[in-house]
Amino acid sequence: MFNANVLLSGVVPQISLICGPCAGGAAYSPALTDFIIQTRQAQLFITGPQVIKQVTGEDVTAEQLGGPDAHMTRSGVTHFIAEDDRHALLLCRKLLSFLPSNNLEDPPRVEGDPTVEPDPVLQTLVPEDSKKSYDVRQVIAQVVDGGDFFEVQSGFATNIVIGLARVTGATVGVIAIQPLVQAGALDIDASNKASRFIRFCNAFNIPLLTFVDVPGFLPGLAQEYGGIIRHGAKMLHAYASSTVPKITVLLRKAYGGAYLAMCGKDLGADRVFAWPCAEVAVMGAEGAAEIVFRKEIDQAANKAEKRRELIEHYRETFSNPYVAAAAGLVDAVIEP
Repeated sequence: MFNANVLLSGVVPQISLICGPCAGGAAYSPALTDFIIQTRQAQLFITGPQVIKQVTGEDVTAEQLGGPDAHMTRSGVTHFIAEDDRHALLLCRKLLSFLPSNNLEDPPRVEGDPTVEPDPVLQTLVPEDSKKSYDVRQVIAQVVDGGDFFEVQSGFATNIVIGLARVTGATVGVIAIQPLVQAGALDIDASNKASRFIRFCNAFNIPLLTFVDVPGFLPGLAQEYGGIIRHGAKMLHAYASSTVPKITVLLRKAYGGAYLAMCGKDLGADRVFAWPCAEVAVMGAEGAAEIVFRKEIDQAANKAEKRRELIEHYRETFSNPYVAAAAGLVDAVIEP
């Protein structure tokens, strides 16, 4: 069975519905498929509570160990939670509506009005102050057809949002930084979540639409020891190796290596569009000004005032989308 799952991987979409107990080696079959839909009544684990109690002495219930909430928020194994079997089938049908039957077909297209009217709401959804957060799902809803965004793994690695939607009737895979969580910094779980989804979309001819507002990779000992370098590299590899159309929209911050990891121009983005408040830079204006203008700040009579002045000067001179456009990193600066 595992062999069949692997041979079919990337050839036809594979979806697992877990509607009851799934334990031991059998749990690896759904893990080899593209999406797992787990009902509230189901458990999914390799070793059960009794075995864990005998081996490690830990007391845990089947629900705590392999219930849908555990796999959605902690392990990232489950992609969708269904209330019951009927709901699982409805989720599966909706998921299949976005997907082709195999990797030689294009995704199904929904015929409709191809014109897109400008929505003034978009002008105010993203605050210009880079320290203020917002829900990127509201931005996605204003861009995709009918505001219909089918989010995948909504409870796992919530600093990045992934899912399926349509733009003028065509299926797209959406990857977006979520500023509400960790200020949108990428980490190990977010990198794994996004890279797996990118590879899936590439296998089934689904174009990628990426929304960027990223301050960088999350710093810290736990991240470095956990292998953020190798996990972050998975995103670089997934985007760079994808041959489907790739459109990147810079909403606000696009800093350092994390900007490249979110499909910058050099990683093969076919079009990069920036909103007027976007900043493309190695780091934020505050950090950069501290380094570039250290001598001027140290020599100033009023250091705090001088720092503010030079940060603003740096932001106006370098941290704007027009400098990036002049360098060929941005194709066009557009109104939301």
